[in-house]
Amino acid sequence: MTSNLHPQERVDELQRNGYQIIQNPQKFCFGMDAVLLSGFAKVKSKERMLDLGTGTGIIPILLEAKTQGQHFTGLEIQEESADMARRSVQLNHLEEKIEIVTGDIKEASVIFGRSHFEVVTVNPPYMIGDHGLKNPELPKAIARHEILCSLEDVLREASAVLKPGGRFYMVHRPFRLAEIFTRMVHYKLEPKRMRLVYPYADKEPNMVLIEGLQGGRPRLTVEKPLIIFKEPDIYTDEIIEVYGY
Repeated sequence: MTSNLHPQERVDELQRNGYQIIQNPQKFCFGMDAVLLSGFAKVKSKERMLDLGTGTGIIPILLEAKTQGQHFTGLEIQEESADMARRSVQLNHLEEKIEIVTGDIKEASVIFGRSHFEVVTVNPPYMIGDHGLKNPELPKAIARHEILCSLEDVLREASAVLKPGGRFYMVHRPFRLAEIFTRMVHYKLEPKRMRLVYPYADKEPNMVLIEGLQGGRPRLTVEKPLIIFKEPDIYTDEIIEVYGY
């Protein structure tokens, strides 16, 4: 299957079930945020899951390895990334469990229909407009900045495609928490669980993991902090477990 690699592409090990993923470092490679989201999200037996903006398919592949979910779908607007994701699915012989669909997040409820999934995940662009330095290469810029979709688009469509009582999982940046919670409540994705991620125990958090419940009642649980490094270049035991090393 590695003969299907295109120029500049490589195959990386995922440390789960012997799975691998095809990536192009010249375009965009998955980061720790995607791996942490795959450890935070829960997909139960017989549940169907949708990953919005799946990129090269890292989250559906990891969740297939980590959970008992029935089926996993990735939606990706960039055909080059979607093609890499499909080839990774084939590389791991997961065609019966994972489907990659090319399409726009803003049209997810049209593509799949309303109330179709029990679980939705998303690792969305974090930056609005001029927040942060825009990458001159479009694939990376699209992944990091709200160029093709906004937080509003993500939450609206996630709520629409979720069944009543369905669960929504997102990784984002803490500086947007007030906006995130306000818009989640507006779209009836009641925040139920939150975990802040810290690079070191004595530093400020730089990521936040959030679970919402479609149509849920107000009650938020704040979980213990997740610390990445116990000292420079040495992961904490929990991060090692999440990665499966």
